[in-house]
Amino acid sequence: MDIPALQKKLDEAKYICSGDVAATLLVALRLGRPLLIEGPAGVGKTEIARVMAGVLDREMVRLQCYEGLDESKALYEWNYQKQLLSIQVQMDRQDPEQLTKSLFSDEYLLERPLLRAIRSEKPVVLLIDEIDKSDEEFEAFLLELLSEMQVTIPETGVIRASSIPFVVLTSNRTRPLGEALRRRCAYLYLQYPDIERETEIIRARRPNVNEHLAVQVARAIHDLRQSESILKKPSIAETLDWVSALEALGISDLTREAARQTMGFVLKSSEDLEAAGDVLSGEGRDHDHERCGACGHHRS
Repeated sequence: MDIPALQKKLDEAKYICSGDVAATLLVALRLGRPLLIEGPAGVGKTEIARVMAGVLDREMVRLQCYEGLDESKALYEWNYQKQLLSIQVQMDRQDPEQLTKSLFSDEYLLERPLLRAIRSEKPVVLLIDEIDKSDEEFEAFLLELLSEMQVTIPETGVIRASSIPFVVLTSNRTRPLGEALRRRCAYLYLQYPDIERETEIIRARRPNVNEHLAVQVARAIHDLRQSESILKKPSIAETLDWVSALEALGISDLTREAARQTMGFVLKSSEDLEAAGDVLSGEGRDHDHERCGACGHHRS
């Protein structure tokens, strides 16, 4: 597969991106390097892993990170109840040393996402989502997996990957990531799409949308993201939700009233909803009257 072929497959999967993004994905895949993707929330970082799983015809294994995440939730855990039951049943029938050894076999091992990904006979796409939400200790724990494609279980030893997964880590940059992790990864930074690319995304994901409405929504979303008064910037998913809401009401022109009625599909806090009226009406900035249908003005 070359860059144009991958770009075509991404387009067919309705993931609209630049050639540079496709090139980074292809090289990381060919080299077997983990890929760290950073950028604001809602720019499509997680979606890359999902789409690549479809493009490569692989299962996607997802590890959602959070504060306090540890090995027992990410890598493996022993089935303690089953071990205790086995001890009660086998205590008088088996040599104690042999019994202890048997308790730490595959029969009692509960796979978590990381172990499942590297033990899979077929290559998978491993998504380690929002790594910045985990603790630094967990980040350090990942280094063996990212550099050697192996993990160590104290009771059984080193487990090397049966197949090399395509590893995607995402970060919203809520905390700085360590240099050791960064060195082990290829890197991609995603930004919100410009108006033209957002319009392409709307067309791809909502193929029946009115062309005029698609452009209006993309421009209005751009204005909302550019505004300092909007605290939670609308994601690409919320752009698509907005288009769907407008279509559900049979709206083909983004007037101020149409924007007001459907703004709850775009902004999710009272403060942002209150600020949106000023943003879309052009207060506090130079306003292009031809551009914004939501303001209710027309070019003179």
